[in-house]
Amino acid sequence: MIYLDYQATTPLAPEVKAAMLPWLDHFANPHSPSRAGREAAAAIEHARSQVAVALPPHGDVIFTSGATEALNLALRGVHSDGRHRIVTLVTEHAAVLDTCDWLEGQGSEIVRLPVGADGLVDLAALRAAVDERTALVAIMLVNNEIGVIQPIEEIAAIAHAAGALMLCDAVQGFNRMAIPDGPDLVAVSAHKIYGPKGIGALWKRSDVTLEPLLHGGGQERGFRSGTLSPMLCAGFGAAAALAVAKRETDAAHVERLWHVALDALGPGWTVNGSADQRYHGNLNLRRDGLDAARLLAELRDIAFSLGSACASGSGRPSHVLRALGLRDAEARASIRLGFGRYTTEDDLADACRRIRVAADAQQRWVA
Repeated sequence: MIYLDYQATTPLAPEVKAAMLPWLDHFANPHSPSRAGREAAAAIEHARSQVAVALPPHGDVIFTSGATEALNLALRGVHSDGRHRIVTLVTEHAAVLDTCDWLEGQGSEIVRLPVGADGLVDLAALRAAVDERTALVAIMLVNNEIGVIQPIEEIAAIAHAAGALMLCDAVQGFNRMAIPDGPDLVAVSAHKIYGPKGIGALWKRSDVTLEPLLHGGGQERGFRSGTLSPMLCAGFGAAAALAVAKRETDAAHVERLWHVALDALGPGWTVNGSADQRYHGNLNLRRDGLDAARLLAELRDIAFSLGSACASGSGRPSHVLRALGLRDAEARASIRLGFGRYTTEDDLADACRRIRVAADAQQRWVA
């Protein structure tokens, strides 16, 4: 199988697996005062420091079960007297949009801003929406479906000018690029950076206060109750350290792969969203008349996507593609190819040539 679904998840790095294996047998509870417990706790703190290096300074790393929990903790945990508005984008991940729906039912005011055909926020519209009633602005760094990079520094500045906080879902950008200055809260995930599933983190600026989402023993610095897994924490830390060390080489490799893919696919395709202001490891594109679901079924030994893994199987066109102004037929003619550290140029070129041949065959059949 040729794996081209790096936005859904990434392969586990061998170095990460090696860091995790010792903790498979070292079963002590890291919250226990025993010697074995203290050893496990020390491993977690080492992992925390490794993750922190990849995030802004002057903040705290709170381990969670994943980015979904981290985003819930941020959205539901921020309280600001007299401020009940949250401003976000219609193209955000379901973990943000669905939580905002829930908060709206609890009395919060939710402003869901549109994006342009390029997938980018209109900063003037954002500035008009963020006022003295706003507690939080929640906008992702790199869109998980189309790879578009939002201007996070400018967004954070607009939030701060109105006295609001800024939450950045950095899952798809974490360690693929530096986290821009400005956010007060940043959600990240291990399995998008060649680490294990089941662990993520919320970074918060040191002076930001949060209400806990999970109540119990208060193990994770009072913000998140529950026993931490030393094995998962060690894996996350190793993945973060490795990604920092390989950031430049990974970026150069992805840039080469972007051009390999476009060359092999040939003409007739349109990139969805901005082709310039985006992460080039995410190639979301469409072809007129293509039945993307049929294409996916025909090429079962190539792993690619029709959109977000979280929305797969719903039968509905992507909410992100519809937000760009695409018709349903155009959205259903779109595919997402994701590639990264372990994708070879030969495999990618081969997969894209086969996608092109299958798409050509569909077009001949329709004609």
